Amino acid sequence: MSHRWAALVLVLALCAFAPKNAAGQSQPPRGHKSGGLGQNYPNPFNPETRIPFTVGDIEASCTGDTQLHVVSMQVINALGQVVTVPVFESTAGVSIAAVANGTPIRNLRLPCGKYVAFWDGNYQGTTKEVASGIYVVRLVIDQDKPLSRRMFVRK
Repeated sequence: MSHRWAALVLVLALCAFAPKNAAGQSQPPRGHKSGGLGQNYPNPFNPETRIPFTVGDIEASCTGDTQLHVVSMQVINALGQVVTVPVFESTAGVSIAAVANGTPIRNLRLPCGKYVAFWDGNYQGTTKEVASGIYVVRLVIDQDKPLSRRMFVRK
């Protein structure tokens, strides 16, 4: 009898974490006035993924915005433990001389624009791959309310 309840709880939990869009559909970045967080791609992934994000209010003209925003990103496991800090990979249409590819996204000062972070699927500072499962990417811009998205690692 307890196995039936456990199976029911498992199915309900998996339904709660199921993606809302069909595969191949793009999702607009989730965000607020200080920026947004897009869905990682590919998702599910093995072994690496890219995470798009925006800094500043892109819809309300980013041109002329010279203010720098403090940006931090973390990958968190199901237990709430920080697994790694993704690294800065590229930018779309914004020239940043102060940030090189491969720089961890921890208290980076970035101007308004669109960016991409990279995670190789390993634990921070090691070559050991993370286990299959659900991970959360968390983005904080200017110490505002954190933005988050689920990511699925599949082996």
